[in-house]
Amino acid sequence: MGQKINPIGFRLGTTATWQSRWFADPKKYRLNLLGDIKVREILMKKLRPAGISRVEIERASNKLKILIFVSRPGVMIGRGGVGLLELKKFLLKELKIKDENTLEIAPMDVKAPDLSAYLVAQGIVDQLIRRFPAQRVMNQTVERVMRAGAKGVRVVLSGRIGGAEIARREWKAQGTMPLHTLRLNIDYAGVPALTKSGYVGVKVWINKGEGEI
Repeated sequence: MGQKINPIGFRLGTTATWQSRWFADPKKYRLNLLGDIKVREILMKKLRPAGISRVEIERASNKLKILIFVSRPGVMIGRGGVGLLELKKFLLKELKIKDENTLEIAPMDVKAPDLSAYLVAQGIVDQLIRRFPAQRVMNQTVERVMRAGAKGVRVVLSGRIGGAEIARREWKAQGTMPLHTLRLNIDYAGVPALTKSGYVGVKVWINKGEGEI
């Protein structure tokens, strides 16, 4: 089962927590869920230069708190906090929130970007788009992640790798990756790379060792 299911969803409540934390009655549930999806889509595109890793959302009766995990918080906050104020104004407009006191944005620093599966996958995507050799990209990525302190890493590419006529699957792994062991903190991300030849799927698993929420 651990080989098939999403490693993060499999570990909810043990070493992983929910990225949307709120309760709602059936009438508001759909609107809140759509709102969360919209917020994530906006922020993942807008804050890509800041090295955004993930977005966590907390809702109370009259409060919306957005925790944004970035590897370069200075890019997001801006000089004197100008960038953060502009981002808040933008979200207030997009989400049609009238009272600005009900929205709180909390930048969170990602101290080890090379241990974030999403940031690692995004780095691979950027290199594949620039037509770097796939094998070299995977080898360098695996070595960098292991140097950052990971217990294990696995990278899988699938699609028309290097512009090949026939799609294929290539992978590179190092260290241990026991996906059935729930006490291990395993991060996972899948990001598509749109190259000139077509899409190449990029999947990354990173074993950070034993951990708690």
